[in-house]
Amino acid sequence: MLAEMRIQGLGVIEDALLELHAGFTVVTGETGAGKTMVVTGLHLLSGGRAEVSKVRTGMLKAFVEGRFTYSGVEGAERIVTDAGADVDEDGSVIALRAVAVDGRSRAHLGGRSVPVGVLAELSEQLIAVHGQNDQLRLLRPAEQRAVIDRFAGDAVAKPLRAYQEVRAEWLAVIAELTERSTRSREMAQQADLLKHGLTEIDAVAPEPGEDVELTEQIKRLAAVDELRAAATEAHVAVSGSPDGDPDAPGAMGLVSEALRRLSTSEDSVLRELAPRLEEASVLLSDVGAELGNYVETLDADPALLEKVLARQADLKRLTRKYAADVDGVLAWAEDARRRLESMDTSEEALAELALRRDQLGVQLSAHAAEVSAAREKAAAELAAEITKELSGLAMGQAAIEVTVEQRPAEHGDTHALTIDGRAVHAGADGVDDVELLLRAHDGAPPLPVHKAASGGELSRVMLAIEVVLAHADTVQTLVFDEVDAGVGGRAAIEIGRRLARLARTHQVLVVTHLPQVAAFADQHLVVDKGHTGGVTRSGVKTLAQNERVSELARMLAGMDNETGRAHAEELLATAEKDKADFEPKRKRAKKK
Repeated sequence: MLAEMRIQGLGVIEDALLELHAGFTVVTGETGAGKTMVVTGLHLLSGGRAEVSKVRTGMLKAFVEGRFTYSGVEGAERIVTDAGADVDEDGSVIALRAVAVDGRSRAHLGGRSVPVGVLAELSEQLIAVHGQNDQLRLLRPAEQRAVIDRFAGDAVAKPLRAYQEVRAEWLAVIAELTERSTRSREMAQQADLLKHGLTEIDAVAPEPGEDVELTEQIKRLAAVDELRAAATEAHVAVSGSPDGDPDAPGAMGLVSEALRRLSTSEDSVLRELAPRLEEASVLLSDVGAELGNYVETLDADPALLEKVLARQADLKRLTRKYAADVDGVLAWAEDARRRLESMDTSEEALAELALRRDQLGVQLSAHAAEVSAAREKAAAELAAEITKELSGLAMGQAAIEVTVEQRPAEHGDTHALTIDGRAVHAGADGVDDVELLLRAHDGAPPLPVHKAASGGELSRVMLAIEVVLAHADTVQTLVFDEVDAGVGGRAAIEIGRRLARLARTHQVLVVTHLPQVAAFADQHLVVDKGHTGGVTRSGVKTLAQNERVSELARMLAGMDNETGRAHAEELLATAEKDKADFEPKRKRAKKK
């Protein structure tokens, strides 16, 4: 629920605070006072497009701030938690949208900066805005199909999800089959090149990292004389001359002589150094042995060097053609094998793909038929409920029909699907075309709504649709922006009555110019326009009961006179009596 909303610097509204009722709140005001800015503010809070032109002249930014309560709405709770938003003690969260004159827009939730999309996700869980633009949108076939799906809920949503999953795989198989069939010559040439490359690589059979190992081995084999000389000299320096020359005892001999002298000394300090020399002697012995072994392995082997160089040349031929190193060559070969699997243009491979396409087509047809059946059932129920609503909106002879027909596939349609022996187009949302038809009176032919209804009738039809769909809405707050345009008299009273009844289960916010609708509200807000120093400013005020009479009189007669006030009081009394009569009925219905 939207508990309150504050608007600053938006259009003609300089600063306004709207404390909203949990039931039916109505917003009225003179033309140009800024009523639509309330809905504009809601659109901004809902993540809608930010228009710089809406920023009040003379201000750098426009702000819209809303306090939402969302207890029990799992989707909203998840969004608030994921955003890291701070929640107030009463369990509410504050959303803020700022629009600057330079076009920049900022969004905050619970004191945290968030992408605008987060506010859009939150509003989807909490608010549904129905306006005149929605009426125009509902005249489109795709939107009319969406109306049925929304009304039907999971009855359509579940089979539609299954249909869409199978359709995605079906389209992928069709695309692959088409590509293999139409590009068979090109793919065959590519396959030959890949096979030739794999043959070359398999003939050499490189091992991972082999090129690096060969480089090190070649360095050793090519520099064997230099390495032998260095190792031999190091070995003599450590172990001494191999012929036992006393003038070249080596490090081991010198350490041994030092150890002998220390160990025979009568001085305790010198004797304590002996163990450390023993450790050095052991270490030198190990190093000397390893140097000796290394020298023995450094025999020159020209044949081995030639063999290693030849192997290196084989690897370089591969790295020049396929990758920078041997590991890259192996990766190219693995990728080539995968590509060859998808390039099989043999009759057997094409037949296998065609079989898979047909199997998926059978599954898709079954899901599509299930979706169509669910839509047909929902269409009948929706038409009956809308017709029932119209009877209370001074259109008692009118009736709505909702047709669901499978769309025939055109010649050459690549997305054609066979259902019950007929070729139909398998679209992203199923195979159905949906249309809302209106029969204006008994005996009249059913026609598309926009052709059969006058302006006022169209508004009533659309309002009836919105009221019916509102019962299917899971959101708590419903906003209606002058959907009663073109309506008056008794029909206007019925609109007010229906909105009041809707407010028993939802928070309802209505922007209207009809006093008959405003009279049914639980809370009445008026957007008041004033002029100071040649500047127009508007604010929002919550009306007391006597003030409501004055506002309704203005709306009825254009002026606050005795006749207008009497009419307004009568209208309020009628509305209150109607709501009082309705409430006990609702409670009795609950007890049953």
